Amino acid sequence: MLSSDLKQKIDSLWQKFFSNGMADHMNALKHISYLIFMKKLEDYENDRIIAAKHAKKKYQSVFDGHDEMRWSEWKNYPGEKMLSHVRNNVFPFLKNSELKGKLKLDLADSNFEISSPILLQDAVDVIDKLQISEQNLDTQGDIYEYVSSKLTQSGLNGAFRTPRHIIRMMVELLDPDINQKICDPACGTGGFLVNTYLHILKKYNSKESNDSDRALGDNLTDKQREFLLNEQLFGFDFERPMTQFSQMNMILHGFKHPNIEYENSVGKQFEHHEEYDVILANPPFAGTLNKSEINEDFSISTTKTELLFVELFYDKLLIGGKAAVIVPSSVLTSVSNAHLSIKKLLLEKCQLESIIYLPTGVFKPYSGVSTAILFFTKGGTTDKIWLYDVSADGFSLDDKRDPVSENDIPDILNIFSKKKQTEKSITITIDDVKENDYNLNVKRYIDSYVTEPSINIKKIIQNISDFKKEYEKTEKVLKKELSDLEGIKFETK
Repeated sequence: MLSSDLKQKIDSLWQKFFSNGMADHMNALKHISYLIFMKKLEDYENDRIIAAKHAKKKYQSVFDGHDEMRWSEWKNYPGEKMLSHVRNNVFPFLKNSELKGKLKLDLADSNFEISSPILLQDAVDVIDKLQISEQNLDTQGDIYEYVSSKLTQSGLNGAFRTPRHIIRMMVELLDPDINQKICDPACGTGGFLVNTYLHILKKYNSKESNDSDRALGDNLTDKQREFLLNEQLFGFDFERPMTQFSQMNMILHGFKHPNIEYENSVGKQFEHHEEYDVILANPPFAGTLNKSEINEDFSISTTKTELLFVELFYDKLLIGGKAAVIVPSSVLTSVSNAHLSIKKLLLEKCQLESIIYLPTGVFKPYSGVSTAILFFTKGGTTDKIWLYDVSADGFSLDDKRDPVSENDIPDILNIFSKKKQTEKSITITIDDVKENDYNLNVKRYIDSYVTEPSINIKKIIQNISDFKKEYEKTEKVLKKELSDLEGIKFETK
C-alpha cells in the first residue's frame, strides 16, 4: 500500500495537469506514463550495464551515443529548454527506437502535447521525487496503479483495469510455465503478461533469489530465457494508448521487443486459428460492436463483446490449452440463445473446471458490475464444476477500495487444487446445471446447500443419561411434596 506521502505527490501531479489545461484524463495519463517511462528507462538501462559488467559481458544500451536523451541529462534544464528538448528530441528518439532495432515502442501516431514549460518542469520534479526505481516491485506497481486509478472513466466498449491482486491470484491458480505460448487478447496495460512473466521467473529462482525476494529466474537456461523474452508472451488491444502502456510496462521488465500489437481481437482481420497453450484475460464487457466489424469466423450470433471474447478464447487455445478469464455474471445467468450457446460451448466442448464469483465492487470506482472468473481446459466435456462465492477480496467494496482484514483469496489459494467443499464453495455436476436450465447463478447452488451437522453419539448418550438422572431427581421431589400434602384439609368459602 502506498504511503500518504506518495499519494499526495501523485495527487499534486494530476492537479498540475488539470490546472495547466490538460483536463482530459486519458491524455493526462498518457503523458504521465511517457515521463515515468523516460525516468525508469534510464534506471533500467543503468542496472543492465552494471549487471553486464559483473558478468563480464557486453551490453548495448539504447542510450549508447545518445547520452543527451537520458533523464538525468535534461531533468534540470530551464523550462523552455527542457520543453523544446523533450518535445523535439527525447520523444522522437523513443518514437524511432524500433527503427534502430533497440526497442519496440509503438508511438508512431502519438505526439508530445505538453505545451507549458512550467507544467513539464513541475511534472519532472514530482516524478523525480517519487524515486520510483528505489522502491520495491510491489510499491512500483502500487504507484502505477494509483496513477491509473485516477482515470475514473472506463475505456471504450466497457474495458476496466483489473486489480493487481486479482491478476496475481488468477496467475498463481493457473500456474503457467516456461515453454508455453501465452496470450492476453485484450491486454490493456499488460498486467496479466507482466505478472505471468514474474511468476515464471520466480518458479525458476535460485534459493538466494527467493531469500532476497527477487524475481530473477536464475535457474533458467539461456535458451529458456530467450524463449520467455521473445516467443512466449503475446498481447493485443484495440486502443492505441493501451498498447503503448503495455509495451512500456514490458520494456521496463526486460522485454526489448514485446509482442504487443494494436489489433481488434474480435474484428474482421484477426485470425482465429489454434495457437496458444494459455490465455489469461479480462476482456471488455458490457459493450457491443457493429455487426459489420465482427469477424465472420464467429459461430455465435451476437454483438456483445463479452460473449464474442469467450468464443475467441476457445478458438485460440490449442487442445488441452487452459484459460483463466473474467466475465460479467450475465454470461453465466442470462437466458438468450447467444448466452446459452456460449455456456454449452464451455460445458460440452471444454472442461469448465472452476468458477470463482467475485463480489460486486471489485471493479469500483469504474463499475459496480458483478463478475466471475472462469477456469477451463479446451477439449473433452464438463462433468463437475467447483464453485467459490467470494464475499471479500481484502479491500472495501466501495469507491475508495481501502484495505480491510476480510479476505477470501488466501482461502481460495489454499483449497483450489483440492476443490474442497466449505460454506463458500461446492462442487456441482453437469446434471445440476441442466436441472437449473443452464443457469450458473451461484446462489442457486451454494445458498441452497446446507452442511450436514456432525453427530456425536457419545455426547447424545451422555445427554440422555443426564436427562434421566434429572428426571428421577425431579420425580422424587414431587412425590415427597405430594406425600406431605396428604391429610391436609383446605377450607372453602
